[in-house]
Amino acid sequence: MQKKSWRTLAAVRKVLTCAICSIALLALFSFSKVPNFSDPVKLPTLDDSSGILETKKRWKPPPPSLNLVPCVEPSPNYTSPTESRGYLLVHTNGGLNQMRAGICDMVAVARILNATLVIPELDQRSFWKDSSNFSNVFDEDHFINALANDIKIIKKLPKELATGPRAVKLFRSWSGMNYYQDEIARLWEEYEVIRASKSDSRLANNNLPLDIQRLRCRACYEALRFAPQIETMGKLLVNRMMSFGSYIALHLRFEKDMLAFSGCTQDLTSAEADELRIIRENTRYWRDKEINPIEQRSRGFCPLTPKEVGIFLSALGYPSSTPIYIAAGKIYGGDSHMADLRSRYPILKSKETLASVEELEPFTNHASQMAALDYIVSVESGVFIPSYTGNMARAVEGHRRFLGHKKTISPDRKALVGLFDKLEQGTLEEGKNLSDRVIEIHRKRQGSPRKRKGPVAGLKGKEKLRSEEPFYENPLPDCLCRKEFPVQTTL
Repeated sequence: MQKKSWRTLAAVRKVLTCAICSIALLALFSFSKVPNFSDPVKLPTLDDSSGILETKKRWKPPPPSLNLVPCVEPSPNYTSPTESRGYLLVHTNGGLNQMRAGICDMVAVARILNATLVIPELDQRSFWKDSSNFSNVFDEDHFINALANDIKIIKKLPKELATGPRAVKLFRSWSGMNYYQDEIARLWEEYEVIRASKSDSRLANNNLPLDIQRLRCRACYEALRFAPQIETMGKLLVNRMMSFGSYIALHLRFEKDMLAFSGCTQDLTSAEADELRIIRENTRYWRDKEINPIEQRSRGFCPLTPKEVGIFLSALGYPSSTPIYIAAGKIYGGDSHMADLRSRYPILKSKETLASVEELEPFTNHASQMAALDYIVSVESGVFIPSYTGNMARAVEGHRRFLGHKKTISPDRKALVGLFDKLEQGTLEEGKNLSDRVIEIHRKRQGSPRKRKGPVAGLKGKEKLRSEEPFYENPLPDCLCRKEFPVQTTL
């Protein structure tokens, strides 16, 4: 009986051994079908095309943060404004963000000149023909009070000076302290009022005292707040957009004025191209009339088309379920040019689709106020992507850098055009190869902290100054400092 038990046990062992060997062989053959990774312990990275970690990284701000925080407080030797030498009148020019930058620069100029700043006049004669005044767009009282320790600001000239003589001056572009303290300040000897006929790019980006640079940031990011009704509507749009989840704000500069000005005709019909050419020829203050659209595009000087943006976002790995806010005016050609982008990303929203006609009615027909709404939604977005590097793109990117270097992807339009053309020619297909190339091109174009770029080497004079990165596009290092953590001591 005992011998029989041992035989049974031995048989069971053989069966179990065979089963274990079979399982091991099956696992071995299965494992051999797994792709041969060169680095078996490599974790998913930004380049991976799927997975939870990859999805998170698409929205994550670019490293490193460097513990940078806003630091705009004046230095200990900074004084309150002394007795004013006269009044500075300012006529701003351009669209919303060109005017915003000009206003902030004129705050600094008023400080340099020891002048009383009269609330600036907004441009009502530009392409958009917006009749808005300062208080329609900005919180006037907050602007005055927030800068009370820096300069004196009044709403109107004193009556006795309203019709008196004044010096009307086109301030020199990108000027430094000496220009204003010497050449412009001399005008006080004859006049009580100096009028700046334009405000854009009248102050140097670099080589100014730190207190002046920080004053520009206080003016831009703290004092120049939008009017209460715009702030309220903007926050409402942000909340409605966030109800769809993390969203991309796409500044899509495929608008009539932009295309006419740049001479770009990609994806347009011949009739549309002719219409834009006529607009450019008839706009007196646009200097360039004859533009080669093919050359313009090949040099990266054209905004991406809606179709190209769709290809770009897909190559970056954003799924079709990604909510996208279109921060723009009326898209040229409307649905006919938006169809391809919408087919890829059906959750396309704008202020017109997020709000009712009645809610938007106070802002309609006022380009600056509508642009302010787009600005608010863009600053608060998970990711900001401009299709063109204009004043709006630079202003939003700078504000997002100031707020903690929130993710901003700047398309390399010149490099992308080459890829798009290969797609059209059939020598390249959408897929992993295109995606890898697009991701690699934009690895360092996501808003990481870096010092503001200086002038391009070899240039001189005005062209040298023009080539500098604008102050409001990147306020580092002047207005951002490394956060110091308290030293922990042991008892």
